[in-house]
Amino acid sequence: MERQRTAAGRRYYHNDLLAAIGKCLPQRGLPLQVDDERVRWTPRMLVIAAVLLGWAAGPNLRECFTAAREALVAMYVSRRRPGETLAGFLEALHQQSAALLSVLLLSLRRMTIRMSARHWRLGPWVVMGADGSRVECPMTRRNERGLGCAGKDKTTPQLFVTTLFHVVTGLPWGWVRGRGDSSERGQLRRMLKDLPRRTLLLMDAGFHGYVLLRALLMLGHDFIVRVGSNVTLLRGLGWEYEQRGTTGYLWPQNHRKRSPLVLRLVEIQSKGKRVYLLTSVRGSEALKDGEVALLYRLRWGIEVMYRTFKRTLEHHKMRSDTPQRAKIELDWYMVGLWMLGLMTLESMNPRRRLSERWSAAGAISCVRLAMRNARRPHRRG
Repeated sequence: MERQRTAAGRRYYHNDLLAAIGKCLPQRGLPLQVDDERVRWTPRMLVIAAVLLGWAAGPNLRECFTAAREALVAMYVSRRRPGETLAGFLEALHQQSAALLSVLLLSLRRMTIRMSARHWRLGPWVVMGADGSRVECPMTRRNERGLGCAGKDKTTPQLFVTTLFHVVTGLPWGWVRGRGDSSERGQLRRMLKDLPRRTLLLMDAGFHGYVLLRALLMLGHDFIVRVGSNVTLLRGLGWEYEQRGTTGYLWPQNHRKRSPLVLRLVEIQSKGKRVYLLTSVRGSEALKDGEVALLYRLRWGIEVMYRTFKRTLEHHKMRSDTPQRAKIELDWYMVGLWMLGLMTLESMNPRRRLSERWSAAGAISCVRLAMRNARRPHRRG
């Protein structure tokens, strides 16, 4: 974190934390002050409070809000203090969340590209992973009615979130959330517009749908997807590209009027079992079988990201009692995870920045220390 000193030569935790957060926020679009003096939650304070709320440790949402607000007040001692009630904060966030996210996500993506530097692309592609996961919500009547239960019997209401993940930095790129019974393919189709130019998308067996894969190809992207047992590959209609790879035709019965997707089938060994992958990169000179296998294994990084989100940051269960607030809560927890990673990468030596995975546990420990001691000076960063 950036070092800032007072006139007495002391450094304060709140200065360091605010400086680190400020590097992730856009210079325009999130004003700290507004003309209406009645507004207690200005856009910039609202964003920082929402992020701090996701970083705070506490048994319930109220205690996390108290910790977040105390840290925020320490950061802006000379400014008018924000609202004191959790209800007022949640209402302000509910009204402004969509607009704030639209501004903030652009800034986070620009910083992700900058942190990646020459590793933003691997060869001609930006390599992204995609996967979905369920997050539990409190068992209230409104959550049960609005979200439903998509898991086993007697489970709590759930949200389903599908995330795009940049495999080199280990950071999110975008996400879509919905009811627990949402379709991950449908959610991913909604994010295709957010993919960088010429993306190579790594996907598990749940994303093999003809409509999704065809849309990716039409947008100029490539993909590697594991073949599930319910996919029919029409072999024998083409010719073999190489001895270890064959041409596969994906042409479901309900899409016979459209041309088939001509794909390359790659067989790899994983834990002693045969795994079959389909890729739109049909020439082995552009992407060898071994490289296909290596890239697909990088998709495991998104599983690590979900584990960090649910266990390290303790977001395995939302705390809001209504579906809309639970969705907004999930949005800002994802933003907090993204910003935590960016802040950590920013503070690392550029030569070592992407040579090893950043430690989410170490990062959140430092942030929570700074939040608890926001008003205190310290000697070491």
